[in-house]
Amino acid sequence: MIFETRCAGCDKPGAAICTTCRFALVGTPPRDQPHGVIAAVPFTGRARSIVLGLKYRNRRAVGRHLAGLIVNRLVAQRAHHGIELVTWAPTSAKRRRERGFDQGELLARSVARQLGVPCRRLLERDGSATQTGRSRAERLESAPGFIARPGLDGRCVLVVDDVVTTGSTLMSAAGALEERGAITRLAAVASTPEIRSASVLPFRRRAVSTAA
Repeated sequence: MIFETRCAGCDKPGAAICTTCRFALVGTPPRDQPHGVIAAVPFTGRARSIVLGLKYRNRRAVGRHLAGLIVNRLVAQRAHHGIELVTWAPTSAKRRRERGFDQGELLARSVARQLGVPCRRLLERDGSATQTGRSRAERLESAPGFIARPGLDGRCVLVVDDVVTTGSTLMSAAGALEERGAITRLAAVASTPEIRSASVLPFRRRAVSTAA
């Protein structure tokens, strides 16, 4: 049986990410958001399809390219200096069994190789809550807890994830590491667009001239 490789972005036969989709990933990075996570691309269009391909369709071959996007973004912001370790916010054991791998780990190990620093599993998930399918409000209220390994005093640790929505998962992971003395930086492949409430402008009646 011959298995045909298809692009994770457009499903075109050929490379894991075709040339057209590679160009689609090069553009304006997401705007800075309050959570402070450094993200490489907006979670829209082809980028969204590629990330979901990695996450749900076992397109592991795209991991190296997506990790490269994270590294490029870190370098562009000069946020790569001083990083000593790379880790990830682990998914639940249930998700890992279903997918056969942890996409955060795959990305983190590739980011570490490209930065030339070690990658270590420093976090364990405390509880089984998952953020998949939750609204923004629910994510903020039910961020998963993490337990970090000791011995991180003064170490600069980069925590990697695939997608950031509210930042609650990565901030929870950072909190656990900082309790062990680590200095943290947070990065993700993609960031969901910030939802802004529309401002309602008061209606003004047009002045009607009463001049004769």
